[in-house]
Amino acid sequence: MRKALRWLLAFTVLIGTMSTAGAATAAQPEATATTGTTGTTGTTGTTGTTDEDILDRLLAVPGMSLIQEKPYTGYRFFVLNYTQPIDHRHPSKGTFQQRITVLHKDTARPTVFYTGGYNVSTNPSRREPTQIVDGNQVSMEYRFFTPSRPDPADWSKLDIWQAASDQHRIFQALKPLYGKKWISTGGSKGGMTATYYERFYPRDMDGVVAYVAPNDVVNDEDSAYDRFFAGVGTKECRDKLNAVQREALVRREPLEKKYATYAAENGYTFTTVGSLDKAYEAVVLDYVWGFWQYSLLADCEAIPADAKSATDDEIWTSVDTISGFSFYTDQGLEPYTPYYYQAGTQLGAPTIHFPHIEKKYLRYGYQPPRNFVPRSIPMTFRPSAMRDVDGWVRHHAHHMLFVYGQNDPWGAERFRLGSGARDAYVFTAPGLNHGANVAGLVADQKALATARILAWAGVASATVQANPSAARPLAAFDAKLDRRDVERDMTLRP
Repeated sequence: MRKALRWLLAFTVLIGTMSTAGAATAAQPEATATTGTTGTTGTTGTTGTTDEDILDRLLAVPGMSLIQEKPYTGYRFFVLNYTQPIDHRHPSKGTFQQRITVLHKDTARPTVFYTGGYNVSTNPSRREPTQIVDGNQVSMEYRFFTPSRPDPADWSKLDIWQAASDQHRIFQALKPLYGKKWISTGGSKGGMTATYYERFYPRDMDGVVAYVAPNDVVNDEDSAYDRFFAGVGTKECRDKLNAVQREALVRREPLEKKYATYAAENGYTFTTVGSLDKAYEAVVLDYVWGFWQYSLLADCEAIPADAKSATDDEIWTSVDTISGFSFYTDQGLEPYTPYYYQAGTQLGAPTIHFPHIEKKYLRYGYQPPRNFVPRSIPMTFRPSAMRDVDGWVRHHAHHMLFVYGQNDPWGAERFRLGSGARDAYVFTAPGLNHGANVAGLVADQKALATARILAWAGVASATVQANPSAARPLAAFDAKLDRRDVERDMTLRP
């Protein structure tokens, strides 16, 4: 969960069931030689433009500049900066540079507009809808995630409408280059982002594919999460996880000494959260949630079978592996200040209870987003934001697909469709977690979802139109480009 946020810097990739993570470095501006048009042959003919170099056309867009080009067979991949207004309502009040990437295949193909809701990956990768439609992909870094942050930062300009307006402006700039159909997508906070974009600019996209997108309509009513944890997986697995979590609090004193040593050795501090004690409890309370978000039922075999007889090191290692003791340090929280700011001002944050832990072992419970944002940044929660989006989806969703994982805690509060929805779907992948995807759906839903995505993108064959069960991704799987990792981009709070 919160540990996962760190890993976003390395992998903001959707689709899958498990993950590994590594450190990432932001691409630095550099001069990159271009060699003109690429022309590899793919499933739909030659790729690349034939009349004018695509990079020249991209750089002809006002406000667009090149950071780096990275080669990838069959594509051209660009890391770019795009000049955006800090405030779309008052463009004269300054600008900032927003980082985007373009995975270019062919201007004759459809385009997928992706955002993970956090930083953008500067390495070539392809989202599931991009593989399905065999298209181009434009990816956007969410405003206020560095380096796409105004300086000075006026945090009041970080809201879902301003971010949707960033996407709208990028779409308007690139639509003349990529004139075929467009589909927006994203996972987790990115799925939320794609949904909010559709709510505010419903005429831009031809379809929306939102993966594992939480929908916290009433921030103070979170009983759905308690019901989820009471029934997820098997009783045996739940009991093992609950026992380790409780034992980590029973052994608070010796494990906090270990935590203090660990923090000192790594130069970690706890100014934002307030104390090592608060950080320790926050990490421990993430443990059960984190397991179900990123692991499968089969992974319960790795959880200590008898928590009471486990060593301190075994308890520490299990909690650290799933939750991550570095996350609630100042150094761990700082990259995700924009997320916690949004959680505490518009998105909302879940609160769950721990019936297996006696009250005497709980000092803080689930802490609010306010505790994870520096006090110098003012925050006021606006409950109307999520209610507005939820009502819009129920009554106006059109060409929208929501995919959830059966064992993903975030799916406990999800988007639902009402009588006003048209050609819109909510599907659940059995047994999957926060990496749920179309490929993980049961056969008939997988075929229908694939067929609708192809149709929305304008590339469904006559055969698929007549028989959705014949639908298949148009591009072959690429082990490097189509990484099957869970998108590690959510903390305990959506």
